[in-house]
Amino acid sequence: MNKVELQRPADSSPISVARNWLGTYDQTALATVVSTWGSAPVPVGGHLVVAPDGRFEGSVSGGCIEIDVITEAADIMRDGRPKLLEFGIADETAWRAGLPCGGTIKVLVEILSKADAPYLDSILEARRARRPHVAAIDLQTGRRRIFEAESADGEIWERIETGESGILGFDEGDAFLQVRLPTVRVVIAGATHITQVLTSLAEQIGYDAVIVDPRTAFVSVDRFGDTPTLTAWVEEGLAALGLDSRTAVVAVTHATHLDDDALATALRSDCLYIGALGSKKTHAKRLERLRAAGFSDSDLERIHAPIGLAIGAKGPAEIALSILAEIVQVTRRAGV
Repeated sequence: MNKVELQRPADSSPISVARNWLGTYDQTALATVVSTWGSAPVPVGGHLVVAPDGRFEGSVSGGCIEIDVITEAADIMRDGRPKLLEFGIADETAWRAGLPCGGTIKVLVEILSKADAPYLDSILEARRARRPHVAAIDLQTGRRRIFEAESADGEIWERIETGESGILGFDEGDAFLQVRLPTVRVVIAGATHITQVLTSLAEQIGYDAVIVDPRTAFVSVDRFGDTPTLTAWVEEGLAALGLDSRTAVVAVTHATHLDDDALATALRSDCLYIGALGSKKTHAKRLERLRAAGFSDSDLERIHAPIGLAIGAKGPAEIALSILAEIVQVTRRAGV
């Protein structure tokens, strides 16, 4: 099976919404968190898109300064020039900004017109193709550029490697560099009860979820809605998807040979995370089989088993929560 592109649920990200709105309106405003300090509730890179009629999608503060930003966006759409807003503990908006312990949020509000549709299309296409890139926005002029990973060097490449967005000074002025890495993708081998909860949780925090299972009775729209699924042998399905460094592989089929195939395929890749369901005794036997298949002890140390954070999880829902929490921990390099 060749590498496949799956049908995915409609993209509701602010960038996608902004692109769609340009089919209706002559312009929209895009607000982006470009700098934070202290207890800011939304990280650098968070977006809020505002339509001329006042509709909005996304967030720059979890709801605390949205009204202020939307009001400014309306003025900026009339003025036509980007503006850098700052909210902090010294401002009268501090309490509403959710910064009672101290902190600052800087938000860039820029105008997107129909002429910017190709720029948004290139971002969305890079996301679909899982290509890392950096969008650079001049904070004075609003001029935009996109740097793809394969042609990046110097500071741009360093930003892609670290995944860190932020403001950088250039000879011609300050620019905001927004690093967009491929969305974390959770590939789950096994259409089980755990999977039903895990896919829902993963999608709620902005991860992509894909299910691979050859058992047609397990994979159905009634059980998984519009979550992308591959009804294929696990090894074949994972190979067809292509496992990259932003992919987590979760083996929860409850079938020894299927879980082993998923783990073996994952171990041959540079995927972000590998986890397997089962007790310590079950995992010990699994390791014996994988060693016999040629994997080294250092290879096998990559497998998180028993899977999930040790929170005393009971039942499919709690186990799914513990799995996702562990994936987030690894993704954020917390405790590593």
